[in-house]
Amino acid sequence: MSRSEVIALFGPTGVGKTAVAVALARLLRERGERPVAVSADALQVYAGLELLTGVASAAQQDELEHRLISFLPVDATFSAGQYAGLAHAEIDGLIAGGRLPLVVGGTGLYLRAALAELDLKPPPPPGARERWMAELELHGPASLHATLSRRAPWAAAKIDPRDSQRLVRALELLDAGELEPPPGQSELWTATMRRRTLLVGLTVERTTLYARIDARAAAIVAAGAEQEVRRAVRAGASVTARKALGFDELLAGDLDSMKRRTRNYARRQLTWMRKLAGAHLVDMTGKEVGEVAAEIQSLWARGQ
Repeated sequence: MSRSEVIALFGPTGVGKTAVAVALARLLRERGERPVAVSADALQVYAGLELLTGVASAAQQDELEHRLISFLPVDATFSAGQYAGLAHAEIDGLIAGGRLPLVVGGTGLYLRAALAELDLKPPPPPGARERWMAELELHGPASLHATLSRRAPWAAAKIDPRDSQRLVRALELLDAGELEPPPGQSELWTATMRRRTLLVGLTVERTTLYARIDARAAAIVAAGAEQEVRRAVRAGASVTARKALGFDELLAGDLDSMKRRTRNYARRQLTWMRKLAGAHLVDMTGKEVGEVAAEIQSLWARGQ
């Protein structure tokens, strides 16, 4: 079997995707390859939120070039559809130039957008959330639940008709094309790829993962993440930029809530990973980063 044209690394926040990518790139260069990382993260696109979103450090970027990070001002809105076009261009251009793309990220929708041809809807018009809030104020949550039941019954079935916050959020995501149907009803969960791709899901024992998440949260706060967020607010941070994990919590000075929200998000990422068809799961528990990188390089070399 021929080797894959793309290697994709997915996993929960805090698992160590960037460190593995850098170590893997080192092994690939020893074998004559020229790897370049392509980010598949919805928030690392914003310049000025590097600490909060976990962008590769300057040293890591010196060792492995990263694309699609820190290129948007924080006042810009962004969608998976916009990202898909950019990611496809980067991946195709790298392959045409004899490079090996390493698609690295923890945003499941963006990963699939980079690797496949998805029918992604354009982002909702400005003020979409405000429109649903006005609808809620005028007609109440039962009306929103009825609308959601008509447009996305699988989502409505999981939300209490009195839960105003979740109803507004679900309708906002639906307008953005980011509310996914269950597996089997969506192209998100097929094995179809644009290019021959080795898809690797990185996991680690849950207690270890949560400890890493908590330690990372404390570290980025100590490094100035709260000041980073406040600068973004002064710069007019967009609705999409404000979705960065910990953004609102740091504005409120609530580190514990930030840790809790990040752990919850990691659980959702693990759910995504279990649904990804054709993924090779690599358990990092008790392993050094170099060992994990060598395991992935071996999978790629064997044409898995």
